[in-house]
Order: sequence, then C-alpha cells, then structure tokens
Amino acid sequence: MLAACSGGSSAADGISAAAALGEMIFKDPGLSASGHLSCATCHDPALGHASPFDAPVAFGGALFPNDNSAAASGLRQPPTLRYLRFNTGFRFEGGQPVGGFFWDGRANTLAEQAKGPFLGVNEMANASIADVVTRLAQAPYVERFKAVFGADILNSPDQAFDRMAYALERYQIEDPDFAPFSSKFDAVVAGRSTFTAAEQRGALWFNRRDKGNCAACHPSTPAGRAPGALFTDFSYDNLGVPRNPLIAANQDAGFYDLGLCGPVRTDLVGRTDLCGKFKVPTLRNVALRKVFFHNGRFNRLEDVVRFYVTRDTSPGTWYPGDAYDDLPVGLRGNVNMSEAPYNRTRGQAAALDAGEIADLIAFLNTLTDGFTP
Repeated sequence: MLAACSGGSSAADGISAAAALGEMIFKDPGLSASGHLSCATCHDPALGHASPFDAPVAFGGALFPNDNSAAASGLRQPPTLRYLRFNTGFRFEGGQPVGGFFWDGRANTLAEQAKGPFLGVNEMANASIADVVTRLAQAPYVERFKAVFGADILNSPDQAFDRMAYALERYQIEDPDFAPFSSKFDAVVAGRSTFTAAEQRGALWFNRRDKGNCAACHPSTPAGRAPGALFTDFSYDNLGVPRNPLIAANQDAGFYDLGLCGPVRTDLVGRTDLCGKFKVPTLRNVALRKVFFHNGRFNRLEDVVRFYVTRDTSPGTWYPGDAYDDLPVGLRGNVNMSEAPYNRTRGQAAALDAGEIADLIAFLNTLTDGFTP
C-alpha cells in the first residue's frame, strides 16, 4: 500500500510558501495515528489523485495497514481530487443540489474538506485536533510551518489546524498537477492531435442525447472559470447503483448509504427526495480508476457503461429480484428514470450496442491526463 508519495510540484515551481507546506502535509504519513497513512495514500497522483485500492473502499484507522476489520473500513471509495479547484460550495439551484465536496457535498471548501480525514476514525484516526497538531510539531517541516504562519501558531491547536487545512487548499488550487488539462481530448480541442475513428464515434455517442447522453451530467465543453471541459457539472444524481456486499456496513441488511440524506451528512435527513443522490464525479482520468461509483461496485469501465445502458432494459443482470437493491423500497422512486439512457423499459434495445460501448470507452480513454501528441 502507498504510504507517502514523492514528486510533483514544489515552491520552486511557482507555488506559494503555504501551498508548498500543503504539499508536505499532503504527503506526510506521520500526521496519522498509525504513522502510515497520508492524504496521498488515498489520492494517488499517478492515478489522477484517485484511490489506488482494488477494494471498493479504503481501510484506515490507528492500526493501518494491518487492520482490515469493519471498524477500519470506509463507507465510500476515496474520490478523485483532480479539477476540484473549479467546484463551489454546496447550494441549491432551481431546487436542485449542486457543488460541495465529498460524495455528499457536506464540505463547502477544499479547506473544510481537508480537515475531515485527519479526524476520521477509519481514516487518519486522530483522536482530536490537539493530537493532529502534536504530530505536526514533530514533522521535519514544522519550522517552515511556523515561519509562514507565526512562531506561536502551535500554541493554538485550532488555529494551527485551520492553517494546515488552508495550506492543503492552497496546494490543490495552485499546483498545476491538480488540473493539468493535459489529456488527448485537450490536445484534440487545441488542434494538436486528432481522434481515431473509434474515439470520434465514442465522442458522438457520449454527447448524443438519444444515445449515451453522458454530457447531460458530464459536459464536454468548458463552463465557469475552467479553461477546459470538466466532464462534471458538480450536480447530484440517483443512479440506482447496485448494492456492494463487500462493504462492511452493508452486512446489515437494514443499512443503506443514502448520500445527501445520510448517514454521514445529517442536515438533509428530512429531504427524502434527495435520498440516494451522490455527487457527479469528473470523468477525467476515469480510465485510470480501479473501482467505480461511490460504493466501488464495479471494477471495469466496460461494466460501468453496460450498467448505464442496460440497467432498465435488463435489470436482472444487475439486481437480485430485478429491483434497485441499495435503496429502501419506499425510496426507489428517487432513481433517475427520466433521462436517456435510463428512460427505456425491460426488453427494449439498449441505447448503445456492444460496438458503440467499445467506441465510448475509447473516447473515455482520451480523458487521461499526461498525453503526448
């Protein structure tokens, strides 16, 4: 397992002193209770700052990496951190949720998000903010931290913790590795490369509303402050993803991870119309991911696309009893059944055939950063 990462940008690459400290914090396993778990452990730069684990969720805790018990098991797979600098705080637009960080949008900034794993019992597992700062005081870069944020900063653990989160936020905002826009897709848009015939067809199926309709939630054109397409609109959707029996919490048949309305997020528990909705992730670097969806239910990109287009035409392929199995019966009406390709019924032809699925996957592979024409 990855304990710490090297490489990437530094202050010499033009980022601020705070951001350079953020890089050190990001890669420092000594800030965890186990001494073996860093931010980079679950957000591997080589994989688009996404999870390096083959398991559907990550394991953490004070005994990492030697504890694979239910107590050390996460609930959701670690999401990618790439391109999040263009995200916003959680809000409702036209009555629909958008923005926010984590799968359920419960943090409003990158700094707020950065605090969570330090105290998560199945992540870095520090017992308190004071414990985090005690570990910071033993870090080899602590004098640099004090030089940037004040000689007495460690005397106030809350303020020191805030500065740690700020440094992590600046690192993710300033370091170009978190938003390089360096895929083949970007090269094609810039006129420096061309798609193969299969990739070109895949782009067509991706955008056509009567086919893949992927662009409905994963726009392939720039929006907002971003210089290129983000392949997410940071909205939320309920896709009826099949239950993953490999997640420890799911051993309880009465347990359901309902995303926006709990169990991790607690301020929207009364909004039953939002139950089962999770944030739409970027599809950039999707071909590098080892597991897919919030619950890591699939580990092949082909299966993900097949699920999208045959979920309702062949439900028995995905669900025991042919019914959405990771939602209570009374909430199954929340599943998106109105937009293509989900608007078909049992026995109808899927929106994409096998050849078109292969084309679409070829296009998705063009979204991987680091392409050289």
